[in-house]
Amino acid sequence: MPQRESRTLARTDEGRAQKIGLPSSPVKRAWMALLFLAALALLAESRSTSAGAAAMAAGPSEPSVAIVVNQSNPVENLPLPELRKIFLGERTHWPNGRRITLVMMDPAQPERKTILREIYGMSEKDLNQHFVQGVFTGAISASPKTMATPAEVLKFVFNVPGAIGYLRAQDVDRSVKIVRVDGRLPDDKDYSLHIGKGGKP
Repeated sequence: MPQRESRTLARTDEGRAQKIGLPSSPVKRAWMALLFLAALALLAESRSTSAGAAAMAAGPSEPSVAIVVNQSNPVENLPLPELRKIFLGERTHWPNGRRITLVMMDPAQPERKTILREIYGMSEKDLNQHFVQGVFTGAISASPKTMATPAEVLKFVFNVPGAIGYLRAQDVDRSVKIVRVDGRLPDDKDYSLHIGKGGKP
């Protein structure tokens, strides 16, 4: 008699579980748990994919142009207006008395285009005219030196104590020193010399 009552109660509990939508056996409960875990995994993967797509849409960070000087140069920072005077040839000597020698990369290089846009605010034609006229009138002592490759710029700045030039930040090595621009280094937020930044000279 007790066995019959136990079976009857078990069937009754199973029927109640089925009515309210609950699994009626350990196997079903395990199956439901697996489905729940699978749903969580799919949700996590969907969020990860969305984040990756957003990052790709934002695009890689723009490469920066670093201003470099000889390691012996005591200057650590140049405000942009002062840097412009140096690049225009209006400032001819460093605070230690050494003559400033400007070295630039060949025309059409993306680094040079950045310098034209952000420092000079000129086109290539206007820049050439500025130096030709300045040298002719004596207002400028010499035109910038021109180098074809980053390696040549590095070598020149390394060998000339008063030299100043520019390179893509990733091309800089320990043979030269990076100067801050407006207190910022190429990797800092709000650094102004970026290749590919919008705007024309």
